[in-house]
Amino acid sequence: MTRRERLTATLKGFPVDRPAVSFYEIGGWRMEEEGEEFNVWNDPSWRPLVKMAMKETDIIRMVSPKWIADDEVSSLTKTEIWREGDSVFTRTIIKAPGRVLSSLIRRDKDIQTTWSLEHLLKDKDDVIAYLKLPLPSCGTPNFKDVFEEEKLLGDTGIICIDTADPICMAAGLFSMSDYTVFAFTERKLFHQILERFAELLFARCEVTAKALPGRLWRIYGSEYASEPYLPPYLYDEYVVGYTGEMVRIIQKYGGYARIHSHGRLKNILPLLKKMKIDGLDPCEPPPQGDVTLAEIKRAIGKETVLLGNIEVTDIENLPKEEFEKKVITALREGTEGEGRGFILMPTACPYGRKITPLTFANYEKMLELAVNFRMS
Repeated sequence: MTRRERLTATLKGFPVDRPAVSFYEIGGWRMEEEGEEFNVWNDPSWRPLVKMAMKETDIIRMVSPKWIADDEVSSLTKTEIWREGDSVFTRTIIKAPGRVLSSLIRRDKDIQTTWSLEHLLKDKDDVIAYLKLPLPSCGTPNFKDVFEEEKLLGDTGIICIDTADPICMAAGLFSMSDYTVFAFTERKLFHQILERFAELLFARCEVTAKALPGRLWRIYGSEYASEPYLPPYLYDEYVVGYTGEMVRIIQKYGGYARIHSHGRLKNILPLLKKMKIDGLDPCEPPPQGDVTLAEIKRAIGKETVLLGNIEVTDIENLPKEEFEKKVITALREGTEGEGRGFILMPTACPYGRKITPLTFANYEKMLELAVNFRMS
C-alpha cells in the first residue's frame, strides 16, 4: 500500500498491510531548514529526523485555510512587538466598551512554544466588556495553499484540517486558575463566550467542510474541560454541546472528525462516544493519562480510530530497550481484536533546539517496529 492508501483505509476502517506510523508534528508541520533565528527546527540536529519522517512515515500534514476578515474588532486592537535579549514579547491591547483589555506573551529563542505572561480576561468585568465587542466576521476563505499542499504530498500522506473549538478559544482568554473558577461559577456568562466563538467556528467549519469534503480534521481544545480541570457534566455542556456540532458538520460532508485531548480520558469516554467522533489522539498512557490504550479501544475503538499512545518524554529519555517495550505494547493493544483502526504516534514533538542521539534512535526504533509489525 502507498502511505496515502494506508491512512485512508485506516480512517475508513478497512484492512491495512501494517499499522500506520506518524511522527505527529514532525512531518505534520513543514520544518524547513531555512527561516528566522527563533525557528528551532533549522538546527542541524533536527535535519536527519525531519528527513526520516518525510521519507518513511505516514504523513498527516496539518493545514488551515487562510481567512481574510475585515471586522470591527481588528480596528479596536493594537499589537506591540519588541525583543529583549533572546526573547520576543507581544502585547495585545483591545479597546472594549468602557474598558481596556490587554495580554502579553513571550517567545524564547531556543524553545518552540510561547508563554502567556498576562491573559486578556482577568475578572467578571473584563468578560462583560469583552462580550460587548462586535462579533468577528467569518471572512472569505483562501483554500489555494491547502490544495497545493495536498497535491505536493501525493502518495506520501494526507492532509488534516486543523482547528480550535469554542472551549479552546474561550478558555485561552483566561489564566488556568481564573478559567476553572469562572467556568464553575459563571456558567451563563461562560456560555455566552462559547456561543460567540461557536458562531464564527460553525460558519467557517461549514464553508471549509463543503469545499474540502472527505478530509480528516483535528479539533483541539477538549482537554480544557476534562478532569482534573472540570467534571464530566461540564464537559458535556462545554464540549459536547459545541464541539459536537462541529463533528456533525464535518461528517455531513463525508469528513473525518478527530478530537485532540491530552490527559485524563476515563470519565469522558462515554461523552466522546456520544459525539460519534471518527478519531481520538493522543491517547496518553498512565501516568500522564488515566486509562490504557486497550481500555480506550474497548470503550470506543469499534467506532473510532485511535492515534498516539507514545509519550514524547519517553522518546527523549528512555533507554532504547525500555522504549521498545512501550512501542510493542502500543502496537499490540492498538491492533488486537476488533477496532476501526490504529495509528502509532507520539503525544507531541520535542520543543528544544537540539535533537539528542537518544531521541533520534528512539524515533528510528518506533518507525522500525511499526514497519515490521505483523497484524494479528
